[in-house]
Amino acid sequence: MFASHVASGESDPHLSGQFPLSPLDDYMVHQTPDPVRVMWTGDPRAYERYWMIAYNPTGTVMVATGGSIYPNLDRAEAYAIINLSGRHTSVRSFRSLGVDRLNLRVGPIYPEIVRGLREWRYRLEPNEWGISYDLTFFDTTRQVFREPLSDSAHGTPPGRRSDVTAGFEGFGVVTGWVDVDGIRTELGSGSMGTRDRHWGTGRGVGGPAMSLGGRLHVGVSGNAFVPFEDWTLWGDRVYYPFASKREGATLVSRPDRRLRFDPDTQIFVEGVVDYRLATGEAKQLHYERIADQTVFLRCGMYGGTPDGDIHQGGYDGPDLTQGETYDVSRAETAIGLRGLDEHLCRVTCDGESVIGVYQTIDPVAYEVCMSGRPGWAFLD
Repeated sequence: MFASHVASGESDPHLSGQFPLSPLDDYMVHQTPDPVRVMWTGDPRAYERYWMIAYNPTGTVMVATGGSIYPNLDRAEAYAIINLSGRHTSVRSFRSLGVDRLNLRVGPIYPEIVRGLREWRYRLEPNEWGISYDLTFFDTTRQVFREPLSDSAHGTPPGRRSDVTAGFEGFGVVTGWVDVDGIRTELGSGSMGTRDRHWGTGRGVGGPAMSLGGRLHVGVSGNAFVPFEDWTLWGDRVYYPFASKREGATLVSRPDRRLRFDPDTQIFVEGVVDYRLATGEAKQLHYERIADQTVFLRCGMYGGTPDGDIHQGGYDGPDLTQGETYDVSRAETAIGLRGLDEHLCRVTCDGESVIGVYQTIDPVAYEVCMSGRPGWAFLD
């Protein structure tokens, strides 16, 4: 079905006999004497990962997609999720990594790097779950390298070097279309998104069996991804548009949160969060979730899929594509999906109102507010 799109590494029968060489070795990109396929670590949880969220200006359509490769496990996986006014549909696909790391296709999920640091194309081809899209993401903010952790004294268990994550993040404008059961929604003027490219070791790869006593999630606080016109908030950093005179990234200190949750599901619905920037600026953001527009990333294998408990990097079977549809307006359904959740919100600061994403780990965020931990409280 997808033969016309298969990359050279999967169609050339001679490449497997040329191990450890791969097509990437013909590019002038080497950083060590090793071929590109030879990883810098033997840790089986080593990963390369991409992630992207896009939405239209009315907030009725929300798309999340991501994928990972695990060179030391010979695995590749990807997911695509569309929430159309509370209709939450997911497609996940798995395959062996194979020879050619330039081939990002996994089943019907087909991202393409058009221009590094500037443009990606994300495609989901038609499938039995009735969703597809063709989206182009144009970066609009300066990416800044996120340095890897260097503290080797606090690994888990004690004495083991800590896991590391490096990479970059940013925001952009999105064009293209999303199709749900034959109903096409165009994403044009005003459609936005955020994306990241991270790599390292750990980050929940392999689920509990490979967590080595550590947490599967990176903390409990979640993140926020908000693109104001002159500045953008991405977790603990502020990034600026290419046209801005302000370069680099501005760090954000630990925020003070006042959050409101749905009483039936303990899922986030509203928040007022105070941030202090490294420049000394104080920013207060008011987040209001848009209806049922949440992407539940358990469907993307963060924390284990709802039905099969498949964790990122944990599937070790034959090539597989699977999916499901949920009505997330139903409280009893949403409860079963809670975890690392991306809530599409109307966000207001200093009189400017935009659409952005507030990410929580539900219901952990509710429980932390209940505990009275400093910086966490319920919104009156």
